[in-house]
Amino acid sequence: MKTRVGSGLFPDVVRPRGDDDEVMTNDTDTKKLRRSSTDKMIAGVCGGWARLLGVDAAILRILLVVATVLGVGTPILLYAVCWILMPEDTSADAI
Repeated sequence: MKTRVGSGLFPDVVRPRGDDDEVMTNDTDTKKLRRSSTDKMIAGVCGGWARLLGVDAAILRILLVVATVLGVGTPILLYAVCWILMPEDTSADAI
């Protein structure tokens, strides 16, 4: 089996575009990690993570407390780093 240069194993096939073809759009809604300005107890870090993950912020807060008790304070350090590095959500639709 001989292949010509530029033909490749599978040659390019051009087919006419029909009405039933799907059109790709660039309408993606990207979620951004921001500290919540509305759902916060200390700095809004858990509220921001909860919005990004799609869970209730209370669950993350409980997990943070349990992890702090079991992890000898390491989660508090991670919370502080997130507090410093995460920008605050200042948009009007921050709900």
